[in-house]
Amino acid sequence: MHGNFFAVLFALSSALTIAWGTVVRHRIAEETPTGAGERSPIMFAMARPLWWAGLFTALMGYGLQIVALGFGTLLVVQPILVLSLMFSLPLSARYTGRRLSHAEIIWGSILTIAVAVLVVLGRPLPGDSHPPLERWLPALLIAAVILIPVERIAHRLFRSERALLLGMVTGGVFGFVSVLSKAVVDIFVAGGFGALMQSWELYTLLAGAAIGTAVQQQSFNAGALKNSLPAMTITEPIVAFALGYAVLGEKFQVSSTAGWVAMGAALVAMVVGTVVLSRHGVD
Repeated sequence: MHGNFFAVLFALSSALTIAWGTVVRHRIAEETPTGAGERSPIMFAMARPLWWAGLFTALMGYGLQIVALGFGTLLVVQPILVLSLMFSLPLSARYTGRRLSHAEIIWGSILTIAVAVLVVLGRPLPGDSHPPLERWLPALLIAAVILIPVERIAHRLFRSERALLLGMVTGGVFGFVSVLSKAVVDIFVAGGFGALMQSWELYTLLAGAAIGTAVQQQSFNAGALKNSLPAMTITEPIVAFALGYAVLGEKFQVSSTAGWVAMGAALVAMVVGTVVLSRHGVD
């Protein structure tokens, strides 16, 4: 219980920090001119000091996520990170000078309750702290077979469809990053810095984080945040949940039919609430 308290605390701090970094970088992407010579939109964004401030804020949020994973399971931390969307709504509203609507407040409350049900009712159990490579390989292969073609197809579509698909790819990549982060934290706790530097998980994590950040910025440049944010915000926890079960072996402590019905309803409410809030509140 003591560990879960700190896991929740640091996960909430991570969600808030990530939300601010996401809103800042998207606003800069909206201000980036298109068709301006040979420089890509990403290069224009990187030329802005505020973009780097947003990036380092997002990295700080990721650091807080790492600390949270050191205290609790992936199945505790990951649902709470979805609340970064709820935090991004008032931040985005402040940037645009508007007020939150009643619908946003209601759906924000539903999203919060859904996350609370998953964490409190689910009471996740920890899994394998260092799963073998053969358990990782099928998941990594499936990800490459799905995400790479989707990313290539996205660049051939119109802006809104491109943003949606790139958002899905971003969420998929960061879903793997979340699970790899948990594995890296457990390796460090068990074996120290030496064991960490010798692990393939660390270098795969760094590569995944770099790829995810690049694709995320592409999705921001492709269109309105309402097109990309729902996809990435929902895809990440779904991928992380699946990998938490299949690779790490984490489990929810739910045995009754009524309990699983409540968990399923909470998951559906989280998905619907995320999509509605993203499209309703962030333009």
